[in-house]
Amino acid sequence: MNALPVNDVDEWWKDAVVYCVDVESYLDTDANGTGDLSGLIDRIDHLAELGIDCLWLMPFHPTPGRDDGYDITGFYGVDHRLGSLGDFAQLVRTAHRRGIKVVIDLVVNHTSIDHPWFQEARSSVDNPFRDYYVWREDEPPDTSEMVVFHDEEKGIWSRDEITGHWYLHRFYRHQPDLNLSHPRVREEIAKIVGFWVQLGVDGFRVDAVPQLLTVGLRDEIENERGFVDPHGFLRRLRTFMNRRTGDAILLGEVNLPYEEQRTLFGTDGEGELTLVFDFVAMQNMYLSLARQDATAFARALRGRPEIPESAAWATFVRNHDELTLDQLTEEEREEVFAAFGPREEMQVYGRGLKRRLPPMLDGDPDRIRMVYSLLFSLPGTPTLFYGEEIGMGEDLGAEGRAAVRTPMQWTAGPNAGFSPVAPDDLTSPVVSGEYGPAHVNVEAQRRNPDSLWSFFVRLVRRYREVPELARGDLRVLDVGDPRVLVHVCEWRGTSTVAVHNLGPAPVTLEVPVPGERVNGAALVDVLAPDSEHRIDVGPEGTAEIRVGRFGYHWFRVL
Repeated sequence: MNALPVNDVDEWWKDAVVYCVDVESYLDTDANGTGDLSGLIDRIDHLAELGIDCLWLMPFHPTPGRDDGYDITGFYGVDHRLGSLGDFAQLVRTAHRRGIKVVIDLVVNHTSIDHPWFQEARSSVDNPFRDYYVWREDEPPDTSEMVVFHDEEKGIWSRDEITGHWYLHRFYRHQPDLNLSHPRVREEIAKIVGFWVQLGVDGFRVDAVPQLLTVGLRDEIENERGFVDPHGFLRRLRTFMNRRTGDAILLGEVNLPYEEQRTLFGTDGEGELTLVFDFVAMQNMYLSLARQDATAFARALRGRPEIPESAAWATFVRNHDELTLDQLTEEEREEVFAAFGPREEMQVYGRGLKRRLPPMLDGDPDRIRMVYSLLFSLPGTPTLFYGEEIGMGEDLGAEGRAAVRTPMQWTAGPNAGFSPVAPDDLTSPVVSGEYGPAHVNVEAQRRNPDSLWSFFVRLVRRYREVPELARGDLRVLDVGDPRVLVHVCEWRGTSTVAVHNLGPAPVTLEVPVPGERVNGAALVDVLAPDSEHRIDVGPEGTAEIRVGRFGYHWFRVL
């Protein structure tokens, strides 16, 4: 089966703005202390006014709740705490009427240990579901170096008491890995995709793609059915999905070096993942922020490999997990820890941070806005995590990744307007202190034209007006000052020069302006509130630009 030709696919995702929501933390409408789909429906206009056009939902399926919904017991339903399939269908319909696509998590690397498939599989070695998972009869060797969550697991194999055999789990022992080598498992995954596409979803964020690439740990496990080619599996899955709906996407969580990420885009003729999160650039951005020196980030951007026209990068400042730093060296990681997470309670798993951006930057509004300007100026699809639009903080008292999955702060009232129940009955506590709802909430910021919310609204609108930022070719310019990142995005004869000062002091630069006929041209800052910041280009094809402390500009070449 061949993938659809690029020209037959609506590439809406290339200049979309994605917004990730943890449903249980967004808005509680049935007074059980947990957010629900009805609450998300009630707040669709919040997303529409912000300018969001793609809503990504974290898992909402039935779950025992040991891993915030990523331990799934049923792929075709909605957890009873969050609503019903009818609520989900209403959410999709409401979002689509506002011009908002809906993407959901596809978590098929593993299931919950309580999933009926695993309960059948563990009942006997002859059960038909046995091969849905990966087993071994002999005691495994030491696999402590392969563990994802070092603080909670000592290896990737656990012994099941019923048959005495060992089952594979790259994550927690309560999440046994599915065996994608088995054709019935691959058929089940296709059915899952087909089911949700039929209900109107516009694509899937594919969880834990690197784990899918090591199906069954092929170096250790012999399977009489043979091993599936994971790249072939992704190609066939995308083809199947796009035959059901031509413009649906696969957004991959791929925390790997660039050379390995590149292989997952496929080709224009045979696509695999539609978008891949740019973990390398994100981690080097934090290293540059820590150093107040753009060199590391510039090096990462220059190292981005070429990708097919039918694919794009997804860019982000933070996501729903820990802010991982594992693509940095140990020394570089320690630099970031020293700057943004010096206390043990701020770190998680020894490889990342459990913090949101505003507290890491000491609430400095110029620096915070500079980072988000930088995010939206990079070719790719900007992805936001709920609460970023108002500058929410984290709960350092929560364990691990739960620190940033706190209730959305709608008002300054009780429980931040999230739920009417007693605080002790909430699914998780509301953030307290200087980033609590008394100081950070949607209601107050929507009334303030100088708020972070208002800045995001302007940022998204300007992003829509400058398509070369999303779709163009990127070049990092050498301007002789390591504190400043200057890059140009060029697309179909248009050019925009983005300037970002990562340092705390003003800087004046001579910037080379791209284009063959720049004499007499001008740079107009489209991010300036009045859009009147204009700089003439000199006869040598350069422009003198002054950028303030943690300053930022998007100069369109006119």
